[in-house]
Amino acid sequence: MAGPRPLASSVAACDPCVCDCSFQPFLALPEELSNVSLTDCAKRDREVSEEMEKNFIDLLSEELKLREAEAAESQRRGDLMLLEAKKMASQFLKEAEKCNSGMDTCEEAREKAEAALIEQRRLTYMWELRARQRGWKEGRVKSHV
Repeated sequence: MAGPRPLASSVAACDPCVCDCSFQPFLALPEELSNVSLTDCAKRDREVSEEMEKNFIDLLSEELKLREAEAAESQRRGDLMLLEAKKMASQFLKEAEKCNSGMDTCEEAREKAEAALIEQRRLTYMWELRARQRGWKEGRVKSHV
């Protein structure tokens, strides 16, 4: 392979191409293409230059199509994950509503039980008071036989 030459000398006069262009990396992007001998080789032969450019454009187009397909697939997977997350969020909201409803029911039952207990204590106190007024003392049982 011929070594790199300054750009000015390669434009002014070209030596016969001795490089083997078939082994050069064609998938590299233009800013990554730093092999001066490859560009020198292409400058010497217009047909080679046009063919390389066509091949390079075809490869870039194919790379772009592949990246577009990857992006579309990534978008599709993202959309599916978002849909699944929305379904799960909806299910959690339903469960939370059930839980809140159950808590409301339990709170109502507790309030009713508390009111019933207060009423029962009031009645017990009233009956105990009447019993004491009639001579009843705690711990002593009268036999009426």
